[in-house]
Amino acid sequence: MEDSLEDKTVRPKKRIFIALMVAAAAALLVLGGLFAWVIRGVGLSNAMLALLMSFMILSITLLLLFSAGALLLVLTLYKGKEAFFLWRMRGLIVKVIYPLTLFLGSIFRIPREKIQESFVEVNNQLVRSRKIKVKHDRLLLLMPHCIQYNECRTRVTGDIRNCERCGQCKIPDLIELSEQYGLDIYVATGGTLARRLIEEKKPQAVVAVACKRDLTSGIADSYPLPVIGILNERPYGPCINTVFDLQKVKDAIRFFVLPDQDVEEPLPAAPTLKHSGRS
Repeated sequence: MEDSLEDKTVRPKKRIFIALMVAAAAALLVLGGLFAWVIRGVGLSNAMLALLMSFMILSITLLLLFSAGALLLVLTLYKGKEAFFLWRMRGLIVKVIYPLTLFLGSIFRIPREKIQESFVEVNNQLVRSRKIKVKHDRLLLLMPHCIQYNECRTRVTGDIRNCERCGQCKIPDLIELSEQYGLDIYVATGGTLARRLIEEKKPQAVVAVACKRDLTSGIADSYPLPVIGILNERPYGPCINTVFDLQKVKDAIRFFVLPDQDVEEPLPAAPTLKHSGRS
């Protein structure tokens, strides 16, 4: 199993989302049972009965999909590779089940951020289970503007190569990554601009660093594009001097980039890195 020795703090994050997913299926089962009981106890016209039966069939279908999705998701997370056709159900997980887990989480008073973090972990492993490979120019890296040192004298608004490399943030490390892999790295000032960049660049895969809220909404909005999300840390509060795990970014790049692009020496001509303005 992939990451069999992963940190114990990661596994509970995945379990939160899976547990809420199972709870959603159970809730549908209970509602379906109540619905059937009501239909049996109330005299209805044929037209109304047909309408209610259609609704019940729809509920049973959703229940089966939720149950199958939960089972396949557990198998995928356990085996480290895609179980059957789970990738085709990723849309259901991202577009339907995830919002429902947020609703159930609010009922059970589970912090929204914990569910978002769990969803990112689950999504990342689903993406990794597919073994997707792309050329370096079809991989898009999206970074939040708050990774730049807040008191930096030079604002890297047009080209992050203007960075003075003072060592107060990790932008110099990102420049080195762009040279090593021949990648474009875009710094977005918000989710709206990140979505616009994805529409314009039309990548085949994305590596994104962001806060929980922006990352989860970005994963959902960019579906069916495979996205590996990396949560940033906010030691000084939101949107100021945030930090991230550079090694996780490197690992995500190496996961996506084709083997012949996975070089150790800088490429002769790296593309210009761009920093987009505020949306």
